[in-house]
Amino acid sequence: MDAVLDSLSAELGRRLAARGWRLAAAESCTGGWICEVVTRTAGSSGWFDRGFVTYSNEAKTELLGVSAATLEAHGAVSEPVVREMVAGTLAASRADVAVAVSGVAGPGGGTPAKPVGTVCIAWGRRGEAPASTTRHFAGDREAVRRAAVVAALEALLQHLDPPAR
Repeated sequence: MDAVLDSLSAELGRRLAARGWRLAAAESCTGGWICEVVTRTAGSSGWFDRGFVTYSNEAKTELLGVSAATLEAHGAVSEPVVREMVAGTLAASRADVAVAVSGVAGPGGGTPAKPVGTVCIAWGRRGEAPASTTRHFAGDREAVRRAAVVAALEALLQHLDPPAR
């Protein structure tokens, strides 16, 4: 087990449960790792709704309604695509909050514009426009995927409790 991931998931679960909210996830490069982390947290059935592993562009379109035009214009590893993945996840679930991840985990597949380690993450609540970020992680495939899961859970935690201004 991974103490960092377990701690992030437990804290996310506490915050979601306190609000009576449920989470759903859409994953590409992480291949269901977010869902695995949150469902190994005791009590997650009270705050986790479902997950989608949409590795192919067709899956993103068919299951989440991601626009083929958005995929063509920006590529699967892009903030516009992960924002549409969040919107589609919320539309296809009973969740109040969703997260989506798409990236280049490597070792191949990178380009000069999107090198290996590039990961786009989006999150949002029902009724709100999704927010997104692009991160660059170092390491091998496993390290990039793990870092993407950590970053996604941290983004959700920040979204639930934005820092004081």
